[in-house]
Amino acid sequence: MIEARHLRVLRAVARTGSFSAAARDLGCTQPAVSQQMKALEQSAGTPLLVRGAREMRLTQAGEALVRHAAGILAGLTAAEEEVAAIAGLRAGRVRLGSFPSGSSTLVPSAVADMRAHHPGTKISLVEAEPPRSVDLLRAGDVDITLAFRYVDLPTPAEESWADLVVRPLLTDRLVGLVPAGHRLAGRTEPVAIGELAEEEWIAGCPRCRRHLVEVCERAGFSPRIDFATDDYPAVVGLVAAGLGVAVLPQLALESVRPKGVAVVEMRPAVEREIVALTLPDLAHVPAVDIMLGRLARAALRQSAQPAPA
Repeated sequence: MIEARHLRVLRAVARTGSFSAAARDLGCTQPAVSQQMKALEQSAGTPLLVRGAREMRLTQAGEALVRHAAGILAGLTAAEEEVAAIAGLRAGRVRLGSFPSGSSTLVPSAVADMRAHHPGTKISLVEAEPPRSVDLLRAGDVDITLAFRYVDLPTPAEESWADLVVRPLLTDRLVGLVPAGHRLAGRTEPVAIGELAEEEWIAGCPRCRRHLVEVCERAGFSPRIDFATDDYPAVVGLVAAGLGVAVLPQLALESVRPKGVAVVEMRPAVEREIVALTLPDLAHVPAVDIMLGRLARAALRQSAQPAPA
């Protein structure tokens, strides 16, 4: 019989490439990992790993088992959590994934709210940008992930959420950042992005960078990107130093002090849709369902706040 604990060990070995690394990842000893892998191969009736001098690789059977392990473990987690929830949410677990600006704005109040009402529920957070954060959800490494997509761009087939439960949270508008002494600082009317065609640009994460290029090219120019960083305080610091201009989501500005910069409204308006995603099996687990509700409440509070100036 294949046991869930053996599948978790197999996934750790596949992810890390060795028994010793898997043991560190799982918080156990290397002999324990070796024994569980031996038991799993006996249950499967075929080798699952090819052990080389320096690394291990999965056999075809091992690859197949790892592929199915995520779904099996997600279903088992759903069952365990639902049983715990039936007992009154005295125990339970919700593993969150989020992109950085969601981690600093939506997640803290949602988690605090959850802990206040259900102190026995354990909550953890892993930070990742989409589509990586969505991959973590599908792999069974998180139970809920916050993600976003730009409403003005078509969604690539490989980034579809059709197989997931989607809980819309809020719409986040992008704003322009220019140095405080810039010619456009203090402009009360929206700034056409074409007016920044000759500027040096500071870009964000790879996905945000691609979107910036798309928006600028639609306006008839290619942005000259001199700096790229997914650290929002660094973007603000570079703009404040007069090293370029940038476009940031309003949500990102909530977590930084925009000192030395001016925020300008952009035209055309560009927005991103922020959602919470989970797997269909997990959506029925009360702890997960309640956490989705807490995130929705946090988003409502966030939407009610005035935009950064």
